[in-house]
Amino acid sequence: MSLRRFVIALVVTIAFILGSSGRMSAAPFFRTELIFPLEKWHNHASCILELPSGDLLVTWYHGSAEHTADDVRIEGARKVVGIQSWSQRFTMADSPNFPDGNPIVFLDRKQQLWLVWSMIVANDWRASFLKYRVSADYRRRDETPVWKIGDTLLFAPRDFRSDVRRGLAAYIKTIPVAAHADRIVSLTNLAGDKFISRMGWVSRSHPLVLPTGRILLPLYSDSLSLSMMAISDDDGQSWTTSKPIVGIGNIQPTLVRKNNRTLVAYMRNAGPPPRRLYVSFSNDEGFTWSPPSLTNLPNPGSASEVIRLGNGYWALVYNDAEEGRHSLAVSLSDDEGKSWRWTRHLERDNRGGGAGQFHYPSIIQTRDGLIHVSYSYFLEHLPEGAPRKAIKHVTFSLDWVKARDSQISKKP
Repeated sequence: MSLRRFVIALVVTIAFILGSSGRMSAAPFFRTELIFPLEKWHNHASCILELPSGDLLVTWYHGSAEHTADDVRIEGARKVVGIQSWSQRFTMADSPNFPDGNPIVFLDRKQQLWLVWSMIVANDWRASFLKYRVSADYRRRDETPVWKIGDTLLFAPRDFRSDVRRGLAAYIKTIPVAAHADRIVSLTNLAGDKFISRMGWVSRSHPLVLPTGRILLPLYSDSLSLSMMAISDDDGQSWTTSKPIVGIGNIQPTLVRKNNRTLVAYMRNAGPPPRRLYVSFSNDEGFTWSPPSLTNLPNPGSASEVIRLGNGYWALVYNDAEEGRHSLAVSLSDDEGKSWRWTRHLERDNRGGGAGQFHYPSIIQTRDGLIHVSYSYFLEHLPEGAPRKAIKHVTFSLDWVKARDSQISKKP
């Protein structure tokens, strides 16, 4: 690391420590920017990460359509400390003749960069499998990381059919069975199909690394409309799976850890109404999970993400509506999810009719204490063929969220 980068990293670390302990405060701060200009291409499902240097890395998938187009690839861009603009985009992964989607990036305990994504074999998420790459050389501004290893992540969950049946038995005690009988029968039958139980597991949110070093990689299945964790206790050299979180439409889990070691998974609601985020709990470091139950947090069938902040608060970024993806908010909890006392909107378009979609957020807190969110930014009201899609990046302080919408107007 150069002397300049070392000094910058030291300064932001000290600032974060002082800020977290309450000895430093600043005025509420908010900044927004597009990572690249609006374009006609489809750009979706970003993931943001702070690198050891303090640089930011964002990755997403890009192509002429969703998973139905064979030209879809994984792209990335970097924002170097001290430089206002994002770098030129570069390709992170591209499987020739097959679409790639839903990338995530994270750092392991050796500070190696991991990229995990889905390669979609038959233009259907149900016919996909996970791939990964690992890099120790990822610090060059406008270039793809140098990948030293890469492979596939394949899973063969043990006792899967019986686990699903047991999970369903527990879950249906909380719902009117008659209203969902067809889906329950279908899930029971599908769980016995080895192809379906072993293929089509998709990542979406950052992994959670426990104090023991265990990596929990949240996964979900479009075929089964339920969730599961991939687990590694040897820094990603080998993986096993948790027991499934079984419900009707509880997908795309995002994880956070309580002070008492309980793990919490919030999940998108891809099932029947009421449209609320699902939640499940684990008391054995992610191996078994409680039946999913509904929270009071609205969800229109869209991804969310939650993190624990340096001061112990939780921050949840999500579409806070039961219909549509036109409203994107961040909420704060100071009691580990029992209540969400503060909410601030990152985007809100009330014109209806799909005028704007702001969705699939990714959230981190950097060492300087600021919070960063990247998300898909679609302006659907523009004419067909007009540039209208990009990935957006916003940066804000904790105090900005606490000021709420009505007290401080956002800066352009």
